[in-house]
Amino acid sequence: MKNLFSNTYFRNSLILAGGIFLGWIFFHTNPAKDIAHNPETEAVKATIWTCAMHPQFRMPEPGKCPICAMDLIPLGQSGPTSDPGSIHMTKEAAQLANVLTSVVSKQNPVKDLRLYGKVQADERQIQNQVSFLPGRIEKLYVNFTGETVRKGQILAVIYSPELITAQQELLETASTKASQPSLYEASREKLRQWKLTENQILAIESSGKIKSEFEIFANTTGIVSARRINTGDYVSPGSVLFEVADLSHIWIMFDAYETDLPYLSQGQTVDFTLQALPGVSYSGKISFIDPVLDPVSRVAKVRIEVSNQSGKLKPEMFATGIVKSKLSQDNGKLVIPTTAVLWTGKRSVVYVKQTATDEPVFKIREIELGTMLGNSYVVMGGLNEGEEIVTQGAFSVDASAQLEGKPSMMNSGLMSADDGSKSHTMDNEAMNTQKTPTQLSIKVSGNCEMCQERIETTAKTVGGVALAKWSSSSKMLQVQFDESKTNSDAIQKAIALVGHDTEKYKANDQVYNKLPECCLYRK
Repeated sequence: MKNLFSNTYFRNSLILAGGIFLGWIFFHTNPAKDIAHNPETEAVKATIWTCAMHPQFRMPEPGKCPICAMDLIPLGQSGPTSDPGSIHMTKEAAQLANVLTSVVSKQNPVKDLRLYGKVQADERQIQNQVSFLPGRIEKLYVNFTGETVRKGQILAVIYSPELITAQQELLETASTKASQPSLYEASREKLRQWKLTENQILAIESSGKIKSEFEIFANTTGIVSARRINTGDYVSPGSVLFEVADLSHIWIMFDAYETDLPYLSQGQTVDFTLQALPGVSYSGKISFIDPVLDPVSRVAKVRIEVSNQSGKLKPEMFATGIVKSKLSQDNGKLVIPTTAVLWTGKRSVVYVKQTATDEPVFKIREIELGTMLGNSYVVMGGLNEGEEIVTQGAFSVDASAQLEGKPSMMNSGLMSADDGSKSHTMDNEAMNTQKTPTQLSIKVSGNCEMCQERIETTAKTVGGVALAKWSSSSKMLQVQFDESKTNSDAIQKAIALVGHDTEKYKANDQVYNKLPECCLYRK
């Protein structure tokens, strides 16, 4: 042994082996331990995998979707500052999705009502020009509809045998008026009843000649709206010769649906424009609201009175009016844009931005809506003043929520990814009981904005319909409704009743013919 240690090669080998052993002791690390504490490895282990088409299925490892066999994709993880139900987006992703937010504030809401109607003659200014004499029309001085007449103008000349006899009686009684004044007065009164003036009666007496023809004078100024006679016609007392309308003062008759009537009252100002006179605005006050709805069109007439001395406003011109109705009962309530609201049947939801982080983090919240103001809603509950909500790009945020399997517009029952073992799959019972509103496209005939207003309003009056949008270019009505309350047939029947053909039902000809001229789509 002594000789062995005295060997130089042996001693050097022993020193080298000892050095290697000491180095291994001081510098050795446990690979398993490194892997266990590697953040990247932990992230891989914590990744949840889901299907882009069926986000309710979530798995702890990659694989195939059990429904469509698509490859599962990694599920985005919420940031550390967001709660399990929140949607975390990067600032870049929010910009690409065009997500905009605004702060909720209290306002004094004003509801904008859009009304459609036509110019009509003032019924009080329409008069019938009648004949007070029996006889035959010998000559007409007014020969066509639309001609302007003035009060006192000669309209026609009439030949009346009865008037000739009455003149003879007058001349005979005039010679004996001193002895028989009652007969004289009776003969004069007979001529007065036929609307002869005192000057005409005196002219007959003084001349002693009998006139065989008499003129008929206009008793009003206006436009001839109808001609009822021709030369040679025999007329009796009371026969209508002409209809004359004074258009210096006209009516604008608007159609108001029953849902609009609570926001209309006499004295409100209506600003309106005419299709025939673009760029010119008019205004007037509501003077009358029809107390009875039309049983066919389901509208009530709203009338405003306008002076028309220039004559530019002509009967049957189409008019579009705007009424700004102040909702005093909702003063001081929150108002949000319609673009912020997502409809899901009975539910209406918004996405609220979380304030605990600088990153775009949003959480869904169900709210209660009040009156629709045109492009905004009154909020009755669910939001607080000063909260920030998504007003543009809400569908993009909701799509991210559905992809991550979190509560969304269409699926309020989905559980978040932080619920432990339950986060890997959705409760089947909750999925089966989840009611999704039915969305349907229906072809509906029509032409213009008035048609769009009539079709959409009628569809929304059907119980269970949440949304209705009709396009004049594609002639398609997009509806969203609760299938437990209504169906496609009921919606199409309601639309056909107001004059618009649908895929399944044709509107009644009598109802169709009552539509405004611009709405007549049949050829």
